[in-house]
Amino acid sequence: MKEFVEPWLDLGKKLEDLRVFADLASEEEDDGSYVEEIERELNEAKAMLESLELSTLLGGEHDRSDAILEINAGAGGTEACDWVEMLLRMYLRWAERRGFSAEIIDSLEGDVAGLKNVTAVIRGLNAYGYLQAERGVHRLVRISPFDANKRRHTSFASVDIVPELAETDDIEVSPDDLKIDTFRASSAGGQHVNKTDSAVRITHVPTGLVVSCQNERSQHRNRDMALRVLKARLLELERRENEAKMAQMRGEQRAIEWGNQIRSYVFQPYTMVKDHRTGAETGDVNAVADGGIDMFIQAYLRWAASNGHKE
Repeated sequence: MKEFVEPWLDLGKKLEDLRVFADLASEEEDDGSYVEEIERELNEAKAMLESLELSTLLGGEHDRSDAILEINAGAGGTEACDWVEMLLRMYLRWAERRGFSAEIIDSLEGDVAGLKNVTAVIRGLNAYGYLQAERGVHRLVRISPFDANKRRHTSFASVDIVPELAETDDIEVSPDDLKIDTFRASSAGGQHVNKTDSAVRITHVPTGLVVSCQNERSQHRNRDMALRVLKARLLELERRENEAKMAQMRGEQRAIEWGNQIRSYVFQPYTMVKDHRTGAETGDVNAVADGGIDMFIQAYLRWAASNGHKE
């Protein structure tokens, strides 16, 4: 309870101190320094309030969980693979700014550059609650560095977010439904990784879900991590199937996600990042690419809460 109550108490104390300071400042001659300090402190208080207000929107069943992030290249060839790597860096920088930890558990390099797909686990309070705002197709528009004619290219990458749940330990998966393959890790990891079949790929035959892990040197640990991710994805698959059945019962028609971008990132001929669900946008595309996505997450949480899309 302290975790939820103390931030509000801290904000109340900050505002009371600020009120007392303002009263004292009004009684003295001021060259403007008092006003500047009061404005600075007030802006900090506003930021604290905004953050606390957003936390009240994170009441979903799994919002407090860690998040499993998966990014896959779509249309665009090498350009799309490079876009996957750019998105990965964006999320890793965002996690770093929040004090979250991030672990890449699997990746497949592109033929020329970038990554065809990558899976990472982002660990921190409300990681899934925040990052579910990123689920969907992300569109990149820029002059391709891989095009000798300097033409403008449009690329797509899909981002999927599922919660890493403790209760996956309770999920029963029949060994007969699993196809487990081992292979040598393709990423950097030293001689040990390259000389032993430490990487693990698990295929869930009934659903066709495939999960790989090659981050650890131990085959056993890679197998455990891959199985945890598989169970989390099976839970998410079940949730989405139930959601689709409910939507069908209500007569709702939902567009297929792929090909319907949730956000566009334009680097040329102008700069803009725009979320097509909420209308939030900014011209500082470089700041967004460096992890500055909080404005889009905040806009999504408010939009989802007001439109009934929150899980």
